[in-house]
Amino acid sequence: MSDTLDFLAEARAAYVAANAATLRWMLDRPALHGVYLNTKMNSVTLKDYTAADGWRGPDILYGWIQGRGLEALVTHAAFFETEDPALAQRLDAAAQPLFEALADLHDRHGGAFFTYDVGLEPVYRGSDGTALPQAKGTEFFTYSDAFVLKGLIAAASRYAPERRAPWLARLADLIAAIEDKRFIMDEQQLLSAEAAHRQHPEYGPRMILMGAASLLRRLGLEAEARFGDRFIAHVLDRHWDGHGPRATDLIRDFEGGSTSNVGHAIEFVGFAMEYLPRGAEAGLSGPLERALIASFNAGFDPPGLRLTVSLSGEKLSPNCPWWSLPETTRAAGLMHARTGSPDTLRIWKTAHEAFFAHYWRGNPPVAYQTRTAEGPLDFVPATPDLDPGYHTGLSFLGAIEAIDAIMGKH
Repeated sequence: MSDTLDFLAEARAAYVAANAATLRWMLDRPALHGVYLNTKMNSVTLKDYTAADGWRGPDILYGWIQGRGLEALVTHAAFFETEDPALAQRLDAAAQPLFEALADLHDRHGGAFFTYDVGLEPVYRGSDGTALPQAKGTEFFTYSDAFVLKGLIAAASRYAPERRAPWLARLADLIAAIEDKRFIMDEQQLLSAEAAHRQHPEYGPRMILMGAASLLRRLGLEAEARFGDRFIAHVLDRHWDGHGPRATDLIRDFEGGSTSNVGHAIEFVGFAMEYLPRGAEAGLSGPLERALIASFNAGFDPPGLRLTVSLSGEKLSPNCPWWSLPETTRAAGLMHARTGSPDTLRIWKTAHEAFFAHYWRGNPPVAYQTRTAEGPLDFVPATPDLDPGYHTGLSFLGAIEAIDAIMGKH
C-alpha cells in the first residue's frame, strides 16, 4: 500500500505541474484575432505554424480547439483557486473574453464549425485544398457544436449563469439530433443529408456527449444531464462485445463492425465514470471496467496505445496518439477509486509512465501529438493546434479527483 500511496502522491504532483506549465505557456502566447487561443506549434519541430502552412497556420481557426480550450480554461480556473490563486486569476482573465468572442461567433453563424477562414467565416477543405463555404443553418449538428456548447455552458455557469439557457436548449437539440441520426461526424465536407446518410452508426457522438453529461452533473444540472443514462445503455447494448463465449469486451466503433478505436473506448469509460454518481454503478462498473481493461490490453504497445485494433486482436495502425494515455489515467484512476482493482492500478501506472517517458516534452510543456515505434511522427490526428488543456489537462484533473478520493480513505 505504501508503494501505491507514493505513486499517487507523485502522480498528483506531476499532473498539477504539467497542467500549470501548459496553461502558462498557452496564456503567454499571442492570441489569434486578439482573443482566441493560439497553440499552433509543430509538436516535433517546435516551430510555430505560419500563414505558409495553410490549413495548419494562423489564418485557419478551429472551432473544436476553441470550444475545448474554453472549457479547459474555466475548469482549471476553478481547480487552481486553491492550488494557485494567481494562475486562476490569469485563467479567468483569458477565459472571459474568449467566452464573449466564442458566444458571438456561435450566435452569428447559428452554430459552431470545424474551421473558419481569416474572416471568421465557416469553411471546409475542398478536394484540391481550397477553402469552400460551409453550409449554415442546416438541421445537422457536429462535434464542433458539441465542443463549443460545452465551453459556452461551462463559462456561462462561472461568469453569467443567467445567459446559459439558450445554449442548454441548443445542447438538448444536439442530443436529439444524435438520436435522430442528424449528427455528422466528418466535418471536413459539406454538411448535408447525403453526408449524414453515408456514415456508419459510430458511437463517437455519444462518447463525446458523455463528457457534456458529466459537465452538466458537476454544474448541478441533473435534469439536463440525464441523457447520459441512455447513452451509456446504448453503447453497452449495441457496441460492447461483452456477451457470449467469445466475447472480447472491446467496444466496436460501429454496430456490427470488427474494429475498435481503443482510445475512444477508454475515453468513453472515463466520461461515464465521471458521470455516474457513487452507488449507481452496481450494474455498470463491471462492464465498464471490463471494457477499459480489454481496450488497454489490446491496444497498448510502447510507446503508447495503437489507434485502432481488430476484435480479433490485430493492431491495425502503427500510430500511437498522445491523447489516449491521459484519457487512460482518468478512466483507470476513477475506476480504481471505486473498485480498487489491481488491473486498473496497473493500467493507470503504465499509461502514466508511458506518457511522461515518451510524449511529454517538458520544455516547452507540450506533448508529441503522435508517435510510432520508430519515434515522433509529424502527423495531425484531428486538428494541428496542440492540446489547449483539454485531453491532457482535463484528464489529469479527473485523475487528481480519483487520487484525492483514494488518499482521503487513508
